[in-house]
Amino acid sequence: MRTMTKKNKVLATAGALALVAGGGGAAYAYWTTTGSGSGTATNSAGQGTITLHANFAAGLAPGNSVPVSYTADNGTSSSTKVGALTASVTTNVTGCLPGWFVVTADTSNTTVSANTPGIEVGSGTLTFNDNADVNQDACKGAVVTITVGSV
Repeated sequence: MRTMTKKNKVLATAGALALVAGGGGAAYAYWTTTGSGSGTATNSAGQGTITLHANFAAGLAPGNSVPVSYTADNGTSSSTKVGALTASVTTNVTGCLPGWFVVTADTSNTTVSANTPGIEVGSGTLTFNDNADVNQDACKGAVVTITVGSV
């Protein structure tokens, strides 16, 4: 084995330092500091719009009634309470008079949770009044629509 001379020791030390300083090794540094901060967000304005539906069976004839269920879809990010329901009837045939129909809407004042579809919010009845003095044939095959709202 060869003995290390003073010159070899200096060269070995210098080489090791060059390796560390030249990227062959890793060096770490960091800063220390103090700080503070905050964050803000605006809450929901609430009372978003919900979609109301009237659901009833087809095939209504003069003198008959069918039950109506009212449901709500809430696609908003906040719960919403459905107030008193209003309902009205229209048809797609001019001679089939909406006045021949009576629709009721019993309200349950239901809270509809955020992002919830198909929640029952009320019920009622759709009646096709039989008018013996008038030919109601115009209503055969007519589409009856219940428009529902909430106040």
